Amino acid sequence: MPELKKVIKSCRAYVNATKVPAFVIDAQGRPVEETPATSLGRPSLKTVPDNPFCGLIQESPARRQECFKAHLYGSYQADKFGEAYVFFCPFGLVHWVAPILSGYHIQYSLVAGPVIMSKPEDTLIEEILQQNGLSEQEIIVLQERLGEIPYLEPGLVNDLAILLFSLAGFLSETETGRFKEKSEFFAQQKSICQCLQEFKNIPDEGRDYPFVAKEKELMAKIRRGDKAGAQEILNEILGYVFFSQGNDLELIKTRVVELVVLLSRAAVEGGAEIGMIFGLNHRFLWDIERLSSVDEIAFWLSKVMVRFTDCVFNLVNVKNVDIIYKAVSYLRANYMQEISLDQVAEEVHLSPAYFSKLFKNEMKCTFSEYLSALRIEYSKELLLDEDLPLVEVAGLVGFKDQSYFSKVFKKLVGVSPGEFRRSRGA
Repeated sequence: MPELKKVIKSCRAYVNATKVPAFVIDAQGRPVEETPATSLGRPSLKTVPDNPFCGLIQESPARRQECFKAHLYGSYQADKFGEAYVFFCPFGLVHWVAPILSGYHIQYSLVAGPVIMSKPEDTLIEEILQQNGLSEQEIIVLQERLGEIPYLEPGLVNDLAILLFSLAGFLSETETGRFKEKSEFFAQQKSICQCLQEFKNIPDEGRDYPFVAKEKELMAKIRRGDKAGAQEILNEILGYVFFSQGNDLELIKTRVVELVVLLSRAAVEGGAEIGMIFGLNHRFLWDIERLSSVDEIAFWLSKVMVRFTDCVFNLVNVKNVDIIYKAVSYLRANYMQEISLDQVAEEVHLSPAYFSKLFKNEMKCTFSEYLSALRIEYSKELLLDEDLPLVEVAGLVGFKDQSYFSKVFKKLVGVSPGEFRRSRGA
């Protein structure tokens, strides 16, 4: 396991070098900090964020949990894509995260932020805060504190994310981690050997192993996120597979592939993101070809099981906030150009059909309705400039046809663009 003191020291160096806030989270998404407890191997939870905006947000235990989930979701997305993941938290601030791995398991993660990537007056913060049920007074205070959050250009954020991911990769490979893996390896071998011995002691006529029932039990434990219980059942199943298949490595690999499919299905049923699980599946099934002994296969499958179990979290709401915020931010930055639903869906890594459904559920309007309303809103400011012809105003906000622009404008505003201009928007 990566050494926590080294992780925290490296995180502090990143902060000092980049002048960007950053912190360490554990495998549950909770921030940790260096205290006397960490020297004894017990991470100390950091309960008070360093910036006043997040400090006020996290005064509520429920909102604090939303923050933890958002950081954890970002960590798993980073592992999925193999690069630092830039995301929006449920309250509209930008972070980027990089996982620190021990085998296939995320041990810690480095989280940088919060920052904003647009000027305070152009952000969606107030809209997001209203949707999160904050009081009017809380929103006023948070808007005041927003000015204390660093503003960074998107390009700089991407560069800083690359640096963070490189640092996390360096921290993932440590002697401590390899020592812990050896201990886990020998503990598993001992457990499997005990199961093998038990099978050998059973008379031939009594060897009717309840394979299907054990598989169901294993799936149930994974759906509940019970790593220890799942490991115990998995060791027993592997003991039976090794006993029944002898030394036929290829046949054992075939049975193990079946178990990987089973594990992945259990993770999806438990709430894991299907895209993430399929991506891991592809990676794991590629890895199995390199294994050359039953011991390696057993330990490898154990790591796969832990990784899938880690993915069983209720992060659906967090995921939706991040996706919608990214989509809306993209629309605000590109509304003046020709934009299709397919294009934005690709931007947020979703299928067009799923993105369309998700957008409507979250925003209470269709994608095209939102884009039209956004363009009309931006056109109002341009209409106040009487030197701009209406056809030019229409083009500047993304409408190819002036007559269609006028039709949409009147439908949404109640008056024609010309009437709006003459009344100066009154």
